[in-house]
Amino acid sequence: MKKISWVLLMFVLVIAMVGCSNSTGGEDGGDKKTVGIAMPTKSSERWVKDGENMKKEFENLGYTVDLQYAEDVVENQLSQIENMITKGVDILVIASIDGEALTDVLEQAKNQDIPVIAYDRLIMNSDHVSYYATFDNFQVGVLQGEYIEEKLGLKEGKGPFNIELFAGSPDDNNAYFFWDGAMSILQPYIDEGKLVVQSGQTSFEQGATLRWDGSKAQERMDNLLSAHYSSENIDVVYSPFDGISRGVISSLKAVGYGSDNKPMPIVTGQDAELSSIKSIIAGEQTQTIFKDTRELAKQAVNMADSVLKGEEPEVNDTETYDNGEKVVPSYLLAPISVDIDNYKEVLVDTDYYTEDQLK
Repeated sequence: MKKISWVLLMFVLVIAMVGCSNSTGGEDGGDKKTVGIAMPTKSSERWVKDGENMKKEFENLGYTVDLQYAEDVVENQLSQIENMITKGVDILVIASIDGEALTDVLEQAKNQDIPVIAYDRLIMNSDHVSYYATFDNFQVGVLQGEYIEEKLGLKEGKGPFNIELFAGSPDDNNAYFFWDGAMSILQPYIDEGKLVVQSGQTSFEQGATLRWDGSKAQERMDNLLSAHYSSENIDVVYSPFDGISRGVISSLKAVGYGSDNKPMPIVTGQDAELSSIKSIIAGEQTQTIFKDTRELAKQAVNMADSVLKGEEPEVNDTETYDNGEKVVPSYLLAPISVDIDNYKEVLVDTDYYTEDQLK
């Protein structure tokens, strides 16, 4: 009997040790935890990279991942998130299409005790946003404004120069940060007449581009050029995003910009999308902002992993991002300005793109 009891005791100990070995990383007692990732669209390559990077990082930690893209249709994203909640995901990481449209669905997540991390776009009007992973969005605009300031020699008193202003999507909280950052640099030069907006359209609302749509930006640029630049050349276009920039450039090229007697104006951008880097190399778009989505993905994954382990995630900002219900603890990464002079160092040398991709 003593021998049988000893064997049984050893068997129980082995089973317990196996159970403990399965309780690390993304597993809990052998059951993998599931992360629901809601991305806005596949039409912008940066969101594809974001989703792929996060999926890879989470799976490396042992989590199961449900990754969904809503193709910029708010109703699709709401349905996808509701399905994730119904299926019982353990945490949600959401890059919202419309930051003000998720209040009700986040209430469902709250009722199921599912934490929520806002990814790169702040989710508004909900107290159930646990953390926010993003870039320093005000600094994005500052870098764009400073690039214009430097290239035109505005600090040295050069000017006047003609400028037109484009803003992002009014349903994306980041768009206001980009605008405010850029205007913190550009507005004084507009006020003193060194930068002249021939159209008179100087407010965010006048420059707003719903869903960051390049075709809408192209249409607006067509109208601006025909109404205000028949006898004047435009010197610079402030654009907050590469997709908008490409729409603007298409409009400019259609009326002869980019030729020897009509040089392309300075055109800013954001996200360092492949087609826009090629455009910079070709001498069309002038600048973009690189936001390393590999690092943002790692940060969001670290946040979610900490939350699921009952730990406090690392944050570096607890004051800036008020969503109307709470100030959301955030981690902000640094953006980098990129142009023809440094794209190789910033993008190729870091393996974000290869030389072959840029040909």
